[in-house]
Amino acid sequence: MHEVKPLDGFTIGVTAARRAEELGTLLTRRGATVQHAPALRIVPLADDSELLRATEHLLADAPDTVIAATAIGFRGWIEAADGWGLGEALLARLGTVELLARGPKVRGAIRAAGLKEKWSPASESMAEVLDRLLAEGVAGRRIAVQLHGEPLPGFCEALRDSGAEVVTVPVYRWRPPQDLTPLDRLVEAVIGGGVDAVTFTSAPAAASLIDRAEQLGVREELLGALRRDVLCACVGPVTAMPLQAHDVPTTMPDRYRLGPLVQLLCHELPGRTRVLPLAGHRVEIRGHAAVVDGDLRPVPPAGMALLRALARRPGWVVPRAELLRALPGSGRDEHAVETAMARLRSSLGAPRLIQTVVKRGYRLAMDPTADSKYAG
Repeated sequence: MHEVKPLDGFTIGVTAARRAEELGTLLTRRGATVQHAPALRIVPLADDSELLRATEHLLADAPDTVIAATAIGFRGWIEAADGWGLGEALLARLGTVELLARGPKVRGAIRAAGLKEKWSPASESMAEVLDRLLAEGVAGRRIAVQLHGEPLPGFCEALRDSGAEVVTVPVYRWRPPQDLTPLDRLVEAVIGGGVDAVTFTSAPAAASLIDRAEQLGVREELLGALRRDVLCACVGPVTAMPLQAHDVPTTMPDRYRLGPLVQLLCHELPGRTRVLPLAGHRVEIRGHAAVVDGDLRPVPPAGMALLRALARRPGWVVPRAELLRALPGSGRDEHAVETAMARLRSSLGAPRLIQTVVKRGYRLAMDPTADSKYAG
């Protein structure tokens, strides 16, 4: 027996293009099986003509304020400008304007470039940046906003509505992945119950997953699975917006970072599991495994399908025909149920957890004394 890790037995989809390896490592260290399916790719900064045009525009006509939203974006902007021969001119221009940093990472990138920010919000929130600007008054001011791969819903509009001239700086842009195969497999896994959670670290990634499902003709099936069965873990509220627009429940950490996102999953996924007292044992049913008396027991897909079907009505007899329908690709032979059941019992390591009811079917051996035993 080994210590059960928080994410043992769970499969988690990772849609990130950037820092995917870091997120995957954090999840696997805690026991998860990771299915990586980048929903996006990032257009290289030096090849982005929109960023070049925006940079030339700002050099020709200086803004009053520049808002830096992400550290990687700000660094990339400076590096891209260097590649175009405009790096020194851009740094000189940024040194003459009011420079606002969204958070400490951006502040560090600004200072590493030899510049100094005027202000940074304690909350690391663009909403606090907006509140400060509107409180100061922005009418007649020219404000450059460094985007971070996605539009900022309501941010630029609010500034324009208050009289500011807003220049957007698209530091990097998202495009669909060149190889769509992993994304297609994730869509299939979500619909087929092959993943327990999907992580999102950007709004475009969430939108891209839904768009790809629509292209495949399975959008409603995907959304139905995300609404019912699959935990959608988002790094922050902006990332969650495309999902929430389709009434998909989302969860997010208090701090918008990868570490807290992983900790959230470590809390939420075990909390969603079914724990049953069966034949004197404590059985926890996870995504592709069961934990029997604290011992992790991997279960093959057919066995998990049967276990979930039995667990929907613990203690009640489930007919063989119903169990047959639950098996993935089982055909019409009830012998497939017997074969999968034998393997399930072997995987659980305690055959008496599941009882055979002759000529009727199978049932979980619910412990009739469990309530009083656990109550005290």
